[in-house]
Amino acid sequence: MLSLPTTATAPFCPAEVRGSVIVVAGVPFWRKLARFAGPGLLVAVGYMDPGNWATDIQGGSRFGFSLLFVVALSGLAAMVLQELAVRLGIVTGRDLAQLTHDATRGPLRILLWICAEISIIATDLAEVLGCALALKLLFGIALVWGVALTALDTLLVLGLQGRGIRSVEAIILGLVLTIALCFVVQLGFVPLHWHQIALGLLPTSEILRSPDLLYSALGILGATVMPHNLYLHSSLIQTRDLGTHERALSEGIRLARADTFIALTFAILVNAAILIMAGAGFHEQGHQQVDGIEEAYRLLIPITGVSLAPILFGLGLFASGQSSTFTGTIAGQVLFEGFLQRKIPCFQLRLLTRGLALLPAWIGLAIWGEHSLGSMLVWSQVVLSLQLPFAIYPLIRFTSNPALMGRHVNGRAIRVLAWSLLAGITAANLWLLLQLCGA
Repeated sequence: MLSLPTTATAPFCPAEVRGSVIVVAGVPFWRKLARFAGPGLLVAVGYMDPGNWATDIQGGSRFGFSLLFVVALSGLAAMVLQELAVRLGIVTGRDLAQLTHDATRGPLRILLWICAEISIIATDLAEVLGCALALKLLFGIALVWGVALTALDTLLVLGLQGRGIRSVEAIILGLVLTIALCFVVQLGFVPLHWHQIALGLLPTSEILRSPDLLYSALGILGATVMPHNLYLHSSLIQTRDLGTHERALSEGIRLARADTFIALTFAILVNAAILIMAGAGFHEQGHQQVDGIEEAYRLLIPITGVSLAPILFGLGLFASGQSSTFTGTIAGQVLFEGFLQRKIPCFQLRLLTRGLALLPAWIGLAIWGEHSLGSMLVWSQVVLSLQLPFAIYPLIRFTSNPALMGRHVNGRAIRVLAWSLLAGITAANLWLLLQLCGA
């Protein structure tokens, strides 16, 4: 049973950067926001990782623009849930993993921790496969060796230790802008029919009648509303220091809301660009079974007639995998130290997590071959969708507890919306499982 903590005990900061970014009072809101911005960007990176590429490319090539409304709704759902996460972190001074540890006992605590770790491993699997594929596309390195080379990103993590959260945020910003630029340029290479694109923003009931459409939609959902991001955001927001008095808390929530909205809007646009490129470049050109990123890469020159298109595609994919690696490392540390209340050097935890992702990657490639990479990426995102309820439920319970949140507790409208999201995601997951079992 999940009990509700009524006090915020002494902070336990996994990243040891609590309050390291001081936001000065008495300056205009936009200047405060410029200083405050960053946590939303690190979280938004998770919405542009290789898993997103795989689900968006598969959905766009198979169903055209029909799943654009899923991209938009998933992004809006992510905004709501991430806003709850940052409000929880700001008001309580603790993150979701720490509060879940305090509110649970025995098997339930272990279950929630395992579910959270599964989401980290599934995310890391997508990063491993995405980076390995980018190395193959750009340099011709075999996937098996590319997977092995991804273990070297631990050196990047070691190199960044002690450089401060703002340095990490600056690097992530550069990688994110690289991803965005690559896709903006690529969209200029394919014909776009804006009327059809606009129709894709309208929901369709076909999603409930087609297991394939629902499978792709849940892949997009899992790739967008990533469960580990809820734990991550509630921790990252504590790197900002505005003070602890009531007015500072209220202003921190407003700044965090603006930061989250801007960053996730950008992520939604990038995801939409990937799906639109797949819909316009593949589906409408008669290539409706492009299930893998590699196949998409190969088709870009024949479809666009531009040799630069696949190079930009490969560079964007590599930047996507590397940016997600940084945030995945931080999220893994937040989960481990929050749930288990144990400290472990960052690079050791990184090696463990990456090792757990390398194993299924090698097994999958050995059993099903390199052509299975696209399916493995999509399945990793469906796994994330299945883990979502285990992170959303405690988040809603905590932020709806007046004793914990005070005057910043969820209002009636937010509670209804949040519980509706949880019910909808859970129902969709169960529906997919039933469809797959009956197939």
